[in-house]
Amino acid sequence: MRARIAAACAAADRDPAEITLIAVGKGMAAGRVAEILALGVTDLGENKAQEAATKAADVASLQPEPVARWHFIGQLQRNKARLVTEFASMVHSVDRPTLVVALDRAAAARRRPLEVLLQLDLDPEPDPTRGGVDPQDLASLADAVLRVEHLALRGVMTVAPQGVDARRAFDRLVGYSQVLQAIQPSATVISAGMSGDLEAAISAGATHVRVGTALFGARKLASEHRS
Repeated sequence: MRARIAAACAAADRDPAEITLIAVGKGMAAGRVAEILALGVTDLGENKAQEAATKAADVASLQPEPVARWHFIGQLQRNKARLVTEFASMVHSVDRPTLVVALDRAAAARRRPLEVLLQLDLDPEPDPTRGGVDPQDLASLADAVLRVEHLALRGVMTVAPQGVDARRAFDRLVGYSQVLQAIQPSATVISAGMSGDLEAAISAGATHVRVGTALFGARKLASEHRS
């Protein structure tokens, strides 16, 4: 996977050090995830709150070093906010003001602010099960994050819509990233690209890629939903 990222960076004239690889272990046993961590992939992603919380504790027990940095990338119900803030370093899927409030309250118990990304819905025919804020509401959602005390606005995220050219979607995301950076200059993270389209994401300017199948192999999973 590192070689694939390096090749994509070479084609885009980028430095591979600019890219954070997030190993997404949804549906995988903690032992499998611990193996990836032992290989030096320290950024780990999950998309179901309860599974993620349990797995984070199990992986830490199985593989104490190196220390993992956990990313929550799935749709999140407000009543699971506290659970996620207990293990995650970054939440990629903030898409509504009510979730901002819930995460801020839950993050008050942390030693440092919880890093968050604003998930944008770039689908021509929006699917509520995939989450994401309408790009027209990006500025107002960013303002909601900046008004609270315990969250740190770090950037944007999207999932390439089905049936749409991934590179075009990622180019749009980069444009919205520039809009966000005009509001909050430190919000430079661009989370885009998965196993099937990470080259397009890196070419467009992604800083974080979320890879599951290419690292762990195919697995049968239910469709993503709020967790």
